[in-house]
Order: sequence, then structure tokens, then C-alpha cells
Amino acid sequence: MKGIVFTEFLEMVEDVFSPDVADAIIEHANLPSGGVYTAVGTYDHSEMVRLVTALSRETGTEVDDLLEVFGKYLFGRFRALYPDFFTGVDSAFGFLEHVEDYIHVEVRKLYPDAELPTFDTRRLDSERLVMEYSSARPFAHLANGLIHGCLESFGETAEVDFEDLSHGEDTHTRFTLRLVDNG
Repeated sequence: MKGIVFTEFLEMVEDVFSPDVADAIIEHANLPSGGVYTAVGTYDHSEMVRLVTALSRETGTEVDDLLEVFGKYLFGRFRALYPDFFTGVDSAFGFLEHVEDYIHVEVRKLYPDAELPTFDTRRLDSERLVMEYSSARPFAHLANGLIHGCLESFGETAEVDFEDLSHGEDTHTRFTLRLVDNG
């Protein structure tokens, strides 16, 4: 897992909770890296699991809820750090439909060793989109947070159904999004 995810997670913890909480979870997580990350480094995803679990213990918030909060935060950071990814995109569905064939292609250019999940999308109609998320890592709730962050970023509201289709070690989730009229 790329270090930028770790550095942004710790930034979020400092911003939302406190620097003391960030220090505490690093200490309690017993991390092989010692909790020292660079944005371009690569680290085992189990360290993120340990950090989120430690944050859950520290705050009393469920792990899945923390991953979703982080996903929303991370989307905002990606939008700030990589504005070119958003050029010419005017809707959440428009962005989400191009994660696999554009965004992930560009991410691989920046980070050739990145191990990314896959997103298969299909538009059912102008108000409904289905995203199939597959990953070797247990971060479907992080993906759910990213989806919600994307919707928020574009000023859109949608109902998002989350269906776990996982078998064995791999995570497979279907997200069905239905735009809600805010008018």
C-alpha cells in the first residue's frame, strides 16, 4: 500500500482527533515500520489495519466507520493534490466511471508499484450507477467513504447500497448509487 495513504491517514487523525491521539495509535499499533512513512514508500496493508484498529480502541469508534470517515477525507485530499484528475469532469458519476480506465492508469504512472483495487462500473440510467469493487485487502469501507467523498465534492447526494459479495480472502463489494433530487 502506498505511503501517501498512511501519511494522509495520520494527518486526518491529527486534524480530527489530535497529534497526541496520532502518537498513541502509532505506539499501540506495534508497527514494523515504526509508524514512519513517506508518501512514495510502499508498506504492508496490515499496518493500516493495525492503525485503524488502534484508533478504534482509542476513540471507541467502529473500525468500519473510521475507514469511511478516512475515505471521505482522502477523496478531498486527492482532489487537492491531483486537480488534473478532475479536469473536464462535471459529476460524481462521471468521475467514478473513469476511476479504472483513467485515474488508476495515471496513478500507476506516478506509482508504478502501486497495487490498486479494481472498479468495474456500469451506468444503469442517468440516476443509477453500479460499481463493483474488488481487492485483496479488506478496505471496502474505505472505498465507500471515497464514493461518499466524491459525491460530496461534486455537491451531489445519492443513496449508496453496499452489498458484500466477498468470498475467502478477497474483498468484493457492489455499490449501487442512486442520485437523490435535492430540489
